[in-house]
Amino acid sequence: MTLCKSCLCIFTCALVLMSNHVFAQAQSDGEIRFEEDIRPILTEHCASCHGGVKKQGGFSVLSRSLLLAETDSGQPAVVPADAESSELLRRVRSSDPGDQMPPQGHDRLSPQEIRDLEHWIQQGVTWPEHWAYQPLSKTTAQLTSDDGDASSIGQPLIDGINPVDWFVHKKLAQQKLQPSEQAGRRILLRRLSLDLTGLNPLPEELKSFEENELPDAFISQVDRLLASPHFGERWARHWLDEARYADSEGYEKDSVKNDAWRFRDWVIRAINDDMPFDEFTRRQIAGDLLPDATDDDRIATQFHLQAQFNLEGGVDAEEDRTKRVIDRVGTVSSVWLGSSLACCQCHDHPYDSFRQRDFYAMYAFFNNADFAADFLGDVPANADKLREERKAKWSKIADLLRRQVDDKNLSDDVQSQLSSLRSYDNSKGFTRYLTERKTDKRKTWVFTRGDFLQPDQAQGDVAPNVPSVLPGAFDDTVDRNRLDLAEWLVSTENPLTARVEVNKVWMHLFGQALTDQPQEFGSRGSAPSHPELLDFLASWFMHEGGWSRKKLIRLIVSSETWRQSSVVRPELIAHDPNNHFLARQNRFRVEAEIVRDLSLQVSGLLTDEIGGPSVFPPLPSIIAEQTYAGSFKFKASEGSDRYRRGLYTFFRRTAIDPNLSTFDCPDSSLTSAQRDRSNNPLQALAALHNEVFHEAAQAFSVRLLTEGESAPESSAIIDRALVLTTGRHAYEMEKEQLLELQQAARIHYMSHPKDAVALCGQYTTDRVSQPELAAWIATMRIVLNMDEFLTRS
Repeated sequence: MTLCKSCLCIFTCALVLMSNHVFAQAQSDGEIRFEEDIRPILTEHCASCHGGVKKQGGFSVLSRSLLLAETDSGQPAVVPADAESSELLRRVRSSDPGDQMPPQGHDRLSPQEIRDLEHWIQQGVTWPEHWAYQPLSKTTAQLTSDDGDASSIGQPLIDGINPVDWFVHKKLAQQKLQPSEQAGRRILLRRLSLDLTGLNPLPEELKSFEENELPDAFISQVDRLLASPHFGERWARHWLDEARYADSEGYEKDSVKNDAWRFRDWVIRAINDDMPFDEFTRRQIAGDLLPDATDDDRIATQFHLQAQFNLEGGVDAEEDRTKRVIDRVGTVSSVWLGSSLACCQCHDHPYDSFRQRDFYAMYAFFNNADFAADFLGDVPANADKLREERKAKWSKIADLLRRQVDDKNLSDDVQSQLSSLRSYDNSKGFTRYLTERKTDKRKTWVFTRGDFLQPDQAQGDVAPNVPSVLPGAFDDTVDRNRLDLAEWLVSTENPLTARVEVNKVWMHLFGQALTDQPQEFGSRGSAPSHPELLDFLASWFMHEGGWSRKKLIRLIVSSETWRQSSVVRPELIAHDPNNHFLARQNRFRVEAEIVRDLSLQVSGLLTDEIGGPSVFPPLPSIIAEQTYAGSFKFKASEGSDRYRRGLYTFFRRTAIDPNLSTFDCPDSSLTSAQRDRSNNPLQALAALHNEVFHEAAQAFSVRLLTEGESAPESSAIIDRALVLTTGRHAYEMEKEQLLELQQAARIHYMSHPKDAVALCGQYTTDRVSQPELAAWIATMRIVLNMDEFLTRS
């Protein structure tokens, strides 16, 4: 038998590393666990050369069948349950430099590692289905209820405790770790308020909760915050990151979309109304195809219109359309399936068992979707006339689009007309939405190497379908549409969607997900830290929870696990530095929009109005000047609009507010379930010097000096400032340091009155002189820049 040296070298090198991982498990129970011990090794060390489009030597490690298939030599490298007949094992044992594997220059397998390899082969080369695609696991523990505190708040129980705690404590016991004590009440309420609304609790709310000794005190706070209209704002921001929401089309021209905010407001309403996630899915994927579709259903389909739209001259409109369809496939597969299907546009997946044809089967669901427009909000008196005008414009464009597919000389004309139509829609108040072609339907072909100009018609056209490796693939003989896709996504027969969504909800409540990469559940992603817990929550979410986001959050935050202190205990630093086993809560900086919201909130400037068109907070002129031909005629909003929450800030892809980008806000070019969380000097400088934060310090100082019937003592001002910003009273050392700073600043501004006037700006109060006010402004700028203020503990 002759085997390809290249494939044997790569594969056996991976086995060298693999045997180190599997030895302890093989010794303990005689069974090598594929998911934990082998799949990551094959992925990291083999798949780049022996997976997907790369299959050197005719050898692939993407599945058991491929691993055991014939190589280019005509023989398999591994024979299950017959180690002695496996050429791979013979090469590993060989001492012949020209024959041995790994080859010279690489570490040889130890005798025990060779025995491990033999053990695995003799066991039959076990290769279970990937964990994310398996049916949900069934725990042997029975849900019960009793008369204890947990059942009295309406939570499910396992052995009398919250199921989250049951699974986490089980894992901690295995690691000989103890959970942390519960966080203090003020920390707890601030954490809850930040997680659920993105705002600080009021001082009176903190005091009331701290003094409330009733058993349902905490869950009452949970229910209050879940019912807050600000809950929808907070959790809409998470979803809008995934939807790649923006108020502009993208690319260099980056044309404005005056109707984008309607989708943002739809998401806020849906979340506040606790629209079940399955319905939330149906409406965004295929709201226009629902029976008796409403205006809201059509607005929901703007999820797909968040894809970038290139309106620049000379662009091939058909190529740009295919790019938008490709974007939709990649986005839907990432958001709902946690799968990087987008890389199959050109070839089979290099790490997972997705095929290129799977990608185009998903593509076919969106290939006959076009955009339409109507008045899905305020309807003008001359609506019918405007509809007829737009219909005439679109008829001309549709004819050009058909002709341009074959005549590329029409590209400039098409782009000019499309750009003109966008301007018309903006000026007349039209809202765009997705609609399905009923006639002249496009056929879907596999694009050779992803090139839309090279459809592989020899393979035949591709019917709409879901990846064949996933459960519930459709019969190709039946025509399917986006509504069928939506129904499959939320089918209880497809547990992947529930696993993916539950994992992201957990991430927003703990700062880290149960499986580290929320948009990558495939072979490149990590296995969950608590697989039984993930499966329990996914099952509960679909069935007992009725796909309710609020119920799921309520279940998680009412657990002892979520309420733990975030203090790092000494024994955890060595044993579990990354808090993998959840023996404590996590401490992390809040997101970019929340940094600004908190500063405006404590200053008393924040406008709490919900929804409406996007607004324009102050923006450095140089940012607007960077847009295409300086086309962004930016004018800062006035009055209350200047102080709206960051969620409502007009988001132009080529002119991102530096306050957002500095604090890791994504640019909306791609879906993003998990934001980066950096820590750099620019953030401190922005929070200290940026206009909005300085104005917040001005207003905050006036608020502190004027609250109450008489001017408060300096020490009381410091204490009040700390309660408003961090939720706790000031320490004596803090009071001393901040008072020293305030006194030094007062001395400076007493001798530099012009500087005091400049620092105070339009803010004044009769209770203190301008130098005194300026000293407090300088002090409050430091308080608003404290790490604890910008951190969720």
